[in-house]
This record gives sequence, C-alpha cells and structure tokens, in this order.
Amino acid sequence: MTAANFDIFPVNVLTGFLGSGKTTLLRRLLSSELAGETAVLINEFGEVGIDNLLVAEVAPDTVLLKTGCVCCSIRGELKEAFLGLLSKRQSGEIPPFVRIILETTGLAEPAPILATLLADPVLCHHFKLGLVITVVDCVNAEFQRESFPEWTAQVTAADRVVISKVDLADQETYAALQDSLAKMNHAASKLLAAEVDASDLLLGSGLHSLAPETEARRWVEQTRCVPGEPRLDWSGEPGDRLINRPRHQEEGAVRSFCLVFEEQVNWIGFGLWLSMLLNRHGANILRVKGILHLAGTDYPVAIHGVQHLVHPPVHLTSWPSQDRTSRIIFIVRNLSPEAVERSFKTFCGNLS
Repeated sequence: MTAANFDIFPVNVLTGFLGSGKTTLLRRLLSSELAGETAVLINEFGEVGIDNLLVAEVAPDTVLLKTGCVCCSIRGELKEAFLGLLSKRQSGEIPPFVRIILETTGLAEPAPILATLLADPVLCHHFKLGLVITVVDCVNAEFQRESFPEWTAQVTAADRVVISKVDLADQETYAALQDSLAKMNHAASKLLAAEVDASDLLLGSGLHSLAPETEARRWVEQTRCVPGEPRLDWSGEPGDRLINRPRHQEEGAVRSFCLVFEEQVNWIGFGLWLSMLLNRHGANILRVKGILHLAGTDYPVAIHGVQHLVHPPVHLTSWPSQDRTSRIIFIVRNLSPEAVERSFKTFCGNLS
C-alpha cells in the first residue's frame, strides 16, 4: 500500500432542485481538460449527457472520459459508492483521482449526505467535505420555496449559490430571489450560472484548499459589523466584554443571523456550549459557521456545521482581515436569535 492510499480526498456536493441546471453546470466541467484527476459520482448517466465524451467503460458503472475524469453512477448506498470508488483507485482499475464531485438528485436534502461523509467512522478517514454548491432556478424558485422543503434545505446548506435562468426571468423576479437568498443564507456567495467558471467553482475545496484563509475571508466579508450597532457585555450592562446583538433576517420560518464578539474564546467552554446547543436544537439549526479568536492563540479557528454535525475545526495560519473579532453565523428554523445569544452569554460569560 502506497502513501497515496492515506490521502483524504475533498468531496464537493453539487445540489439543486429538479430542472435547476446543475447538470448543465456539471457538463461544462466534464468537457473541460481541467476535469482530470476528478471523480464524479452521479445518479444516472442519462441525466448528464456525457455519451459524446466517453472513451471506455473501465469498471461496472464506471466510465473514463477523454479529459481523464472518472464518472460513476450511484446505484446503491452512498457509502458503498465512495468505498467502491476508493477500492478501484487503490487496485488500479481507475486512474488516481485527487477530488470527488457528488451530484445529488433534485429532491435530495443535503444534510443526510453530509452526515454520511462526516459521521461514518470509515469514510471520514478517507474523505472530507469541501464545498456545497446549490443551483437555484430563478424562474421557479418562489414556487419551489413555498412547495418543497427540500429547496430550503439545499439553499441553507450552500457555500455557493449559483443562480440559473436569469435571462428567462423579469427584473422583479430576480430582485425578489436575491432578497430571499440573502435572508436565508447571507453568508453564501451568490453567482450567476451564465458567468461562473465551472472548473473554478466545482474544483475548489473551500476550507480544505491549500489556502483556507480565502474561504474564511469570504465569511468575514459577509458578516461585517454595522456601524452604530448596539453592543452589550455578557451581563447586558456596559462593560469591557462586548458582544454584538445578532443582526438577523427572516424568510418564513427560516432566519439567518450573526453573533460578533470581541472577547477571546475559551475553546473548551465554547465546544461544550455548541455541543449542548446542537444536541438540544440541532434539527432547527440548519447551518453554523464561524471564525473564532481563541484565548492563548495568535491565529483563528474556522468552525463549520450542519444540524447536529460539526466538521473538524480548521486552524488558519493568518487572519483573513485586520478585524480580529470572533463571529458565528447561524441559519435557524423556528428558533429565536435572542435565545441563542442569551444562552451563549449565560454559558460562556461564566467561564472567565
């Protein structure tokens, strides 16, 4: 067994509702020479339309494209598909890949997929979650948001939201969608499908890239403090320890907000608080991500989680900006931002 067998491969999840255009985005990648060293897990080849790109079938349910990209269909459990792909790589049945793109079905909720990657004791030794990329149909987004909870789950899980079919929608519809996306997931980057570089988007790996500070900088830019915002200390009285009231926006039962605080964080205490919060309210905490200034350290830690699951923290080698305040972004459902703020102050404020 070679050292390469111990590599941990980033997995980018490409999701989006039925007919949103994620297949078109994937096809653009598959026709690019930059797709080499990439394995793509998809549900059905017929949906992707790669027949003109095929070179040969190299293993059951596996094809090799002329770009060097390996494509596999998922006909069983997701875990089996990942382990099967890994086994074929180790045995030499398929070329060695360095990353995986997983295209979900249009009705998939990302959380169970992410849970499979993050919580399975076997998979987590070989794979790590990269970016969640959600394609949103501008024309039909409002109907899908109101009719299908899967749409909301896909949007709130996203690191990148790619908006498709803007040319088929009027300006009012596009503006309304922008407002809705900002309220539901203001920390995700919003991109236009017609303009985005598919290879840059799908081959990036966020916090697991060689420069995770770039991804952290995106978070910071999305959560800048509003000048003049009221600040409170842990007890609610004027003092040296400062914490921002959460700025939050609502979209139906789903809302996003950000806690920003200047006090350095006790890592053990913070971990206990977040664990208890997710244990109690995990089903209603759709997304949490943050940059933390830990007590006793010079550089920040990035945290990232979906519902009950928190990814392993990423230690950054530099601050993404001159601002060294800690900030935590929450996307919640049927949960008061004030309640989260209150629990944070009550628990963490008593640790120092």
